[in-house]
Formats: sequence, C-alpha cells, structure tokens
Amino acid sequence: MTDSEKPPSEESFEETRARAEAGDAEAQLDLAECYADGRVVPQDFSEAVRWYRLAADQGHADAQYNLGVIYAAGRGVPQDDAEALRWYRLAADQGHASAQYNLGVIHDDGQGVPQDDAEAVRWYRLAADQGDADAQYNLGVIYAAGRGVPQDDAEALRWYRLAADQGHASAQYNLGVIHGDGQGVPQDDAEAVRWYRLAADQGLANAQVNLGVIHGDGQGVPQDDAEAVRWYRLAADQGDAGAQISLGARYAYGRGVPQDYVRAHMWLSLVPWKLTVNELLLRAKVAASLTREQRAKAQRLAREWFAAHPPK
Repeated sequence: MTDSEKPPSEESFEETRARAEAGDAEAQLDLAECYADGRVVPQDFSEAVRWYRLAADQGHADAQYNLGVIYAAGRGVPQDDAEALRWYRLAADQGHASAQYNLGVIHDDGQGVPQDDAEAVRWYRLAADQGDADAQYNLGVIYAAGRGVPQDDAEALRWYRLAADQGHASAQYNLGVIHGDGQGVPQDDAEAVRWYRLAADQGLANAQVNLGVIHGDGQGVPQDDAEAVRWYRLAADQGDAGAQISLGARYAYGRGVPQDYVRAHMWLSLVPWKLTVNELLLRAKVAASLTREQRAKAQRLAREWFAAHPPK
C-alpha cells in the first residue's frame, strides 16, 4: 500500500512488534503493512489502522497517506471523505507525491469538497514535478482542455510526453492521437503508430482499435488486413464494442479472415445495442444467410465468449 519497505519476515515479526510497541514509527508502519496485507499474520484492517495511526501521529508521511486511502475506501473504518482528505493533506504537506496526486483527484472530481480546477492543478503539479506519471498525464488532459489553466497544446504535449516516457499507456495513446491528427504538431502517421503501439502493447484497447484502423487503411504503415484483424481481436477480447463490430464486419466480408457468416453473426451479436443502422442491416443480412443450425452455433459461440470473458 505504500512506498515503504516490505513487511518483516516471520522470523523478525516479534522483534518488529517490540520496536513498534516501544514507539518506533517505522516499525509501526511495517506492522500495519503486515495486518493490511495479511502477511505473517491474518489480514486485519482494524489492527492495520491502529498501527498506521500510531505512526501517522508521529508524522510518518507514508502512514498518513495510507490512512487517507483507508478512510477513502472504508476498510476497517467507516468510509469518510473528510477524514481521508485530512490525512492526505498531512502527507502531501510533507511532499508525499501520491498524497498530492490524490488531492488533485479529489479537487478535480469534487469528492467531499467543492470541485476546483485550479486547486486540482496545484496538487497535480506538485506531484508531477516529483515525477508522478499519473499526475503528469492528468496535467496533460487539463492543459489540452483548458480547465483551470489557459488551453495550451504545447504544455499538454509536454506533460503527456513526460508521463509517456515513464510508460503511462493513456499518455502514449494521447500522443498517438496528437500526432495522428496534427494537434499542435506536424501531422505524422508514423509517430502516431509508434505511440499507439507502445500503448497497445500494454493492453490499452483504444490503442489496439486505432492500430486496427491504421493497418486496415494503410495510414503510415503498409495496408495489411490480417494485421488489422489481429489488433481488432485483441481489443474485442477486452470487450471493446467497436472492435467487436469491426471483427463482425470483417468476417462478413472476408477481409483479413476467411469469410465466415457464423463468426460474423457471433461478433455482431455481442453488442446489439451499439450497432448503427448500416451495421444492423449487415447483421440482418448475415442472419438471413444462416441456416437454423448455423444461427444456433453463432449463439453458442457468443455464450462461450461471454463465459470466457466475464465483466471485470
């Protein structure tokens, strides 16, 4: 739960408890981690809270941050946004980057406080300046939209890039969009593909869908229907409706895959409420081409897909 050292091993647990009972804040934090994670001792959030509080009352920033997390989630204590805010603030005032980021989120969303873009930006910036990738990404979003700050594509790009260089998938995706559309930078399909691929390789479905479109159309890459299908399938298996529809259409027309009306019907049946008029007409055409046995098979494949991919 924190950036602190790992909880003690079973052999050192009693020694750690002795130091914690003697008032050692670091040992109190270690003991709290043991109870919070269920390591060495059975998981017990009430006991974790007790030890976190002892460390936090001595000014330990990690313990203060963890109490904020616990009160925000209501684990071992009644859920309490005001108490979460108080502990986050104590940690943030000591420079705790994760606490600063969480305060940014709280003010950004108005969780237990009035929504305040300027205050969100202030906390995000403090965390971002310490290298927090989530805070850097959120500043990119804020500058792109001009919320609490003047709209500034160059500043958005700068923050996205800092987050993306740390492997932040959503920042990488947004850089793909920026370069693909030429938002404040020269339009560059190859650069868009590079950033999309970095995000897609981390499993970001939106990036996988865009790579499907790009390879299908040949934007900055050789046109390749099979590669388009590969990326659509990765996103579709995560439940992305657009990718599922695109796969259905590709099976219907035999683009990148052998034509297969059964699988076309299966994919188009997964998201019936999101189909456009043309897609509904395509599904009806596909259904009309199937025998009763083929429709039953498509329905069975759809059930099997749902069973293998339960909602997260």
